[in-house]
Amino acid sequence: MTVNRIDLFASSVHLRQSGKIHTGKVAADADQDGWQLTAFHAKTGADVHADHWEVHPEAEEVVSCLVGKIRLYLRPERPGQEEEEIRLTAGTAAIVPRGRWHRIELDIPSNIMAVTLPRGSRLEKRAEA
Repeated sequence: MTVNRIDLFASSVHLRQSGKIHTGKVAADADQDGWQLTAFHAKTGADVHADHWEVHPEAEEVVSCLVGKIRLYLRPERPGQEEEEIRLTAGTAAIVPRGRWHRIELDIPSNIMAVTLPRGSRLEKRAEA
């Protein structure tokens, strides 16, 4: 078997339940089996869909700042509560609980890596304050 180098910023890595690992374009099909590792360069809020909340109902998600500085926000679980803010700098990560709505904002252009089970993931437009 030939072992090839993987450009994580051009491909996603799919960790299948069968134990196989597949690489390829970032999947548009969020209902495939197994976990997905995605790394990307983020220059603007549009690159991290900062105007949307995201949720992964099937699993937790690891969000890691590889280079740069980002803020990870968790949506309040009850009305009247404040958003929870987690600041991530290069080399740090946070685990977003299963089913918890979250979003990212950039402090500076950053490289980000996320690992989750994408099945059932959803985006919801963020209401403006």
